[in-house]
Amino acid sequence: MLTEQRRRSILRLLADQNTVRLEEICARFGVSAATARRDAEAIARSALAHRTRGGLLALDAAMTEPAYSRKAAAAAGTKSRLGQRVAELLPEDGSIFIDGGSTCLEVARAVLDRPQLRVYTNSVTLLQLATEGRANVYSIGGEVRSVSLALVGAFALSWLERLRFDAAVIGASGLDAEQGATTTELAEAAIKAEALKRARLRILVAHSEKWSRPAALRFAPWSAFHHFVTDRAPPRSDAAPLSAAGVEIHLLSSS
Repeated sequence: MLTEQRRRSILRLLADQNTVRLEEICARFGVSAATARRDAEAIARSALAHRTRGGLLALDAAMTEPAYSRKAAAAAGTKSRLGQRVAELLPEDGSIFIDGGSTCLEVARAVLDRPQLRVYTNSVTLLQLATEGRANVYSIGGEVRSVSLALVGAFALSWLERLRFDAAVIGASGLDAEQGATTTELAEAAIKAEALKRARLRILVAHSEKWSRPAALRFAPWSAFHHFVTDRAPPRSDAAPLSAAGVEIHLLSSS
């Protein structure tokens, strides 16, 4: 296959699945790792895709965000188990921040029955669950962002500036080995970054599908987190920056 034909095929693959790893290019097209890297770099230079550490990311995948209802339905069982795993790291008594998003909501479900816990959140869906548990739940206020059902804006940030947390649980729209945790929208990035600044224990939780699919805005480097809870380990080479930053990775058990 000629070089240009192969690169067009890579772009078609990218259109179908939003991300293509270098290993996949090697396997599908029978080329070396060096050739796969050259293909990825040429495609990125042509402004047809974003270059990531492990491959390529579709342009629209980095800039768009699915509706909350669609995200909540995806991998629901795995997200529930992720929530329970994060809950094991959280105190029975104290103040915690839980971010918006469908995976973080599962963390809330797992801790809302702790009567000595004070839960602060910008998640509209979590607030709707407040009466179902024994924990004390507080809203940080703000403007409702309809696509994510999260409270954002200056009012939310002003409340965060008055608070301190024993722990913060943060979600992400995408993850990158070199850059860290990313999201799609500036106002949500600001809330996440501010909550992290105000927490003694900082936990990132994300489904493994977010790996090597960074969104447009980085809100925190790996060094901002103590723990990363996910369902499947990242590739060994990609996990090196987490280890260097001192992040402890927690995986779901296979049982």
